[in-house]
Amino acid sequence: MTEKPDTRDRILEAAMARIKHYGYSKTTMSEIAKDCDMSAGNIYRFFKSKIDIAEAMADEFAADTFQVFESIVNKALPASKRLYELFDFGLRSTFEKLDADAKILEVAEVLSRDRPEFTNRQLAKERVFMVRILEDGAKSGEFAHADDYDFLAEMIQSSMLKFQYPQLFSRLSLPQLLREFDGVMKLVLAGLKQGVDTK
Repeated sequence: MTEKPDTRDRILEAAMARIKHYGYSKTTMSEIAKDCDMSAGNIYRFFKSKIDIAEAMADEFAADTFQVFESIVNKALPASKRLYELFDFGLRSTFEKLDADAKILEVAEVLSRDRPEFTNRQLAKERVFMVRILEDGAKSGEFAHADDYDFLAEMIQSSMLKFQYPQLFSRLSLPQLLREFDGVMKLVLAGLKQGVDTK
């Protein structure tokens, strides 16, 4: 009964090890199957293509990030500090992960190019956390009331994309990115306090 999840996890683990060593483009499904001591046909029962494996890898990283986001949202801090911390964590963790391993950056580039819907799904999940913080800020009087918090979250996200996927958009160092991020966040937070027309 547990064979399917166990097998899927074993395939994903083997694929991640191979991709981290050889890179995404130099990894084949047959090599992953060989590493798992199974036929290539068996691999396709769990992952239809190599990019599905890349997406599963990115999903694991995103799940860890969203756990941290949940803890940030639940902190007893002003909404502005939680919103800042949410994006600050996202920038630092993503930058460090991609900077530490060029092979992981290759996976991110492939997903960005060939599976844009994956990125859109992740951004939609992230907005759920943002909306909670924005609504908390409006209730406490820290932020001005908005008519559409989903739209507001989407617009803030748009201003932050460079910092959410830093190596995909620039070749700046982390200190350079943090300097720009701090400036953009100050503008965003000032706008939230003054109020933004979302109609």
